[in-house]
Amino acid sequence: MEILIIVLKIIFGSFFSFAGIMHLIKPKIFNGFIPKIFPKKLVNIVIGLLELILGLGVFFATTQEISALGILFLLIFLLPIHIWDATKIKPAIGSKKIAMVRIPFQFVLIYGAYLIYLNA
Repeated sequence: MEILIIVLKIIFGSFFSFAGIMHLIKPKIFNGFIPKIFPKKLVNIVIGLLELILGLGVFFATTQEISALGILFLLIFLLPIHIWDATKIKPAIGSKKIAMVRIPFQFVLIYGAYLIYLNA
């Protein structure tokens, strides 16, 4: 189990740091996920910084617990966006099939963040 947690920390830290950077340097990639009522530039900056900070935080023992908890809450908070995306005629993530697979995968990510939190 210890090796699994180490692997999860590396995957989550890398993935969320990378996603955060991408939100900041290539925000147009994410614009399709952001509902029209929200300011796309601001959302990309806020989510990008959150993901970057939380992703980096997973790599440090002193911040792992709070970072994992932050990722857990962020994933739960963003779940409705993925459900909304799956209901669109042309989902931002690509095909309808990928959009539908993304929803249960979000729960796998939530569980992974929870495991990191418990073992921080």
